Amino acid sequence: MTDPSARNSERSKKKKKRPAAMATDHHLLSAAALLLLLLPSASVATAVDYCKKGRDYLVKVTGVEVVPDPVVRGEPATFRIYASTDKIITKGKLVIDVAYFFFHVHSETHNFCDGTSCPATGEFVLASEQTLPSFTPPGSYTITMKLLGDRNEELTCISFGFSIGFATPLSIS
Repeated sequence: MTDPSARNSERSKKKKKRPAAMATDHHLLSAAALLLLLLPSASVATAVDYCKKGRDYLVKVTGVEVVPDPVVRGEPATFRIYASTDKIITKGKLVIDVAYFFFHVHSETHNFCDGTSCPATGEFVLASEQTLPSFTPPGSYTITMKLLGDRNEELTCISFGFSIGFATPLSIS
């Protein structure tokens, strides 16, 4: 049989270790939470909708990534569209329309091959970098993007939202 005073001595040793272990665990949890906050939010997928539901587009969009998210006025922002196709795309154009709270505010057209390597087939990534002026209003925006083939046929059409944050970068002189 075990001596009761020895058991009590062991319990008191365990109790003495517990606060230190709890403090260490607390510091580890705090550090992990801080790291999660500091990680770029680029890994968050942006929801994508096709313009015409049920249409079988030749180019399938599997995801959109906006970095940083939210976009910072006056700083570069990268938009990446992950897509795939069975077609070989040698040229085309990307037509982009931007709406701010349902009001059309901007349109632009780009050469498809400027945003990805051509010919594009199978899985590919279409990337575009934009720097929005520092006076751009913060809030929610919607992009409608159409990919048109070499004969102006619509290969895909998607829309997705993004946000412009309230913070503006500070210039250091």
